[in-house]
This record gives sequence, structure tokens and C-alpha cells, in this order.
Amino acid sequence: MSVHVSNQIIKSEWTDYNNHLNMAYYVLIFDVAWEVMLKKFNMGEQSAKINGMSTMVVETNTTYNNEIKEGDEVEILLTFFDHDKKRLHFKMEMIEKKTKKLASTIEMLSLHVDLNKRKVTEFNEERTKLMDEFIKQNLNNFKSDNLVLTGKLKK
Repeated sequence: MSVHVSNQIIKSEWTDYNNHLNMAYYVLIFDVAWEVMLKKFNMGEQSAKINGMSTMVVETNTTYNNEIKEGDEVEILLTFFDHDKKRLHFKMEMIEKKTKKLASTIEMLSLHVDLNKRKVTEFNEERTKLMDEFIKQNLNNFKSDNLVLTGKLKK
């Protein structure tokens, strides 16, 4: 079970001399997909520019499970999401659309940051409510097995 986030077609400039997606672009695709989720919680690019509040990744765990090539379409799924007062913990999967094979996973821990002070800060009530409602609506779609960063949230 999971929550659909986005789809992406693999561009030729993202492939390397092995004729497959270069490892850096797996992370790029996940990062762009995560921005979709941040917008839902009013923490995306607009928040950084207007309110000086953003998130910064502090730890990741990435797996490369199956090869992806130029022209392949991948689907990005959110398979886990949780938070505490200052941190986000989430995991996404990249699925190759044609074969339905798991191509890659990424698990991340991010901090909520006041960009003006360059300090970690607590989420405001609005963002906390948005995240809690999202979790409540999607809890049955999440799976907490195979998480590497478990225990990093301070609840």
C-alpha cells in the first residue's frame, strides 16, 4: 500500500555510460517528488521564499533495486510518513511503470528550519494539523517494515 506522488519519464541526459539512470538522478527524482508532498503541508518552495521556513534533509538511506533506462516511466509512491515537533520521517518507492518492478527506495529524515536564523524550529500549528490529517487519512496505506531510520523521531 502507498500514496501516489508523481510520475517521471527518464531523460537521456540523466543516463550514464552504462546506459541506465545515473545514481544521482534517482535522488533528484525523489527530491522533486517530495516537493509535491511539502506543498501539501505548506512547507515547499513558496514557504521558504515567503516565510523563511523550510526543511533540510539530514539523513538518507537509498536502495537501487532494478535498472531504469532512458524513456522508462517511473511512478513515485509515498510508503511511509511521520513527524514529531521538528522532524519529518518518510520513505518513497520508485516503480518502473511497464514492468511494475521496484527500481529504488529512499528513506529520509528532514528538519524544519527557520532560514532567517538558520536554526531548527518546531512546526507551527497549521502545518502540524495538515500533517496529522494526512497521516490519519493515509495510515492504512503506509508500511513501517524495513525502515532504517526508525527511532529518529522524538515523540
